[in-house]
Amino acid sequence: MQDFATSDSLCEPGCGTQDAAQLNASCFCAGPSAEALAAALRNDHAGPEVYGLISERCPHLFAALPVFVSPAQSARMARLIEAIEQVVALPAYREAVLADAPAIARHDPGARGVFYGYDFHVGDDAVGLIEINTNAGGALLNAALARAGRGCSAIGDAGDGAARAAALEQAIVAMFREEWRLGGRSTPLRTIVIVDDEPENQYLYPEFLLFRQLFARHDIEALIVDPSMLRWEAGSLWRGDLIVDLVYNRLTDFMLDAPEHAALRDAYLASAVVLTPHPRAHALYADKRNLALLTDEARLAALGVAPETRAILLGAIPHTELVRPAEAERLWRTRRDWFFKPVAGYGGRAAYRGDKLTKRAWQDILDGDYVAQAIMAPSARTGGSAEAPDRLKFDIRSYTYDGQVQWTAARVYQGQTTNFRTPGGGFAMVYTANA
Repeated sequence: MQDFATSDSLCEPGCGTQDAAQLNASCFCAGPSAEALAAALRNDHAGPEVYGLISERCPHLFAALPVFVSPAQSARMARLIEAIEQVVALPAYREAVLADAPAIARHDPGARGVFYGYDFHVGDDAVGLIEINTNAGGALLNAALARAGRGCSAIGDAGDGAARAAALEQAIVAMFREEWRLGGRSTPLRTIVIVDDEPENQYLYPEFLLFRQLFARHDIEALIVDPSMLRWEAGSLWRGDLIVDLVYNRLTDFMLDAPEHAALRDAYLASAVVLTPHPRAHALYADKRNLALLTDEARLAALGVAPETRAILLGAIPHTELVRPAEAERLWRTRRDWFFKPVAGYGGRAAYRGDKLTKRAWQDILDGDYVAQAIMAPSARTGGSAEAPDRLKFDIRSYTYDGQVQWTAARVYQGQTTNFRTPGGGFAMVYTANA
C-alpha cells in the first residue's frame, strides 16, 4: 500500500482564508497513515484479510491527501441532484425513458435501488455532472478512510471521522432494510447475497468483505456469491439450501441478459427476491442517453419540467447528444470538444476523449451506441506529498439514496478516466473550503 502523509499538518499559515482551488494546490494536510488505515479496516471486524488484499491487489485505493470544494460547488451539486430527482419522478419522463428501454426495465419491483453515484467535475464555482451510476462502489471504503483520517487544520475541520463513519454505516444498513420493506416484505431481513461475476477476482472484492461483516454486526447473514451459483426453484431463489431474501447487485450486466444470470433474472421478474439496484433504476438514471434528454431544453419543456428546474439542469450538466449518422461529420470535425461514451458503459470502458480519437475508434463509435458529451476538464490536485508534488486530476462522487446525499468522496487519478492505479491517487476525503 502506498505511503501516506504522517505529520499533523503541512498547511501554511493563512490557509484557512484560501479558496478551494488554492487549497487543492497548496494544502498538504496529513492523510491517514498506513497504520491508521490498517486499524480502521480491522475495526470493521474483517480482520487483516481486507488490509492484506488491498495492499496486494489495489495499493492505490486511497489517496494521500484530501480534496477541497467551494461552498458554491457543494450547493450546486446538491441542487442538481434534487432537480434530477424531480424530473425522474415525472410520469412523462418515465414513460419516455422506459419506452426505449429493454422490457425488463419496465418491471417495477418497488425498491428504489441502493448506492446511486452522481459523478461531477468541478471548476471555479461551476460543476458538471459527468454521469450517474446505479451500483456505485466504494462507500464502505470511504467510511474506513474517514475513520483513519484526522481532518484538515486549514479549514478548522478536524471532524470526528469515527462518528461520521459509524453514521454512514448505520445509514447503509437502514437503507437495505428500507429496500426490503419497499419490496413488499414485512418480516425482518435475515439474508443478503452480494452478487458479482467471479467476486473474489473483482478489484473491489475487499469491500464485499466489509459489507459482509457490516451486515453480520446487524444480525443479517451475508454471502458473497457468483450468480451462476444461484438457482430458481419452487418459487424461490436459492443458494445451496438457503432461500435468498435480498440480492445486493454489483453486476455490470445491468439488464441481466447473460445466460449465467438467468436464475436471478427469473426470480426478480417473479418478485421472488428483492434485487437492489435493479434494471429499472439503471434505465431511469444511469443510461447515458438520459443525459441527452436532460440537456435538451425543448424536450424537458415538453415533459413538463419547470423553467427553474430546466435552468439548473442546463447549467450543471455538460451538453450531451446521441451519436447519430446524420451528425457524424460535425462530431468528427469538432471531436476535440467531446467525450464519447457508450450508453451502457461504466468505469470509463470503451470511452474516448475526442482529441485522442483514432479513425478506427471513431468507426467503433459509429457502429456502436454512443453519446457525445461536451468536455468539462476535471480540476487538479497537487498530490503525492509536499516533498514531491504531482498534479493529479479528481472528480467528486455523491452517494445518494432516495435523493438524499449519504456521503461525498473524491476520486484522484491520472490519465483519461479514474482507475485507482495512480500513485498518490484513489478515494479521498472531501472538505468544503471556508472561502
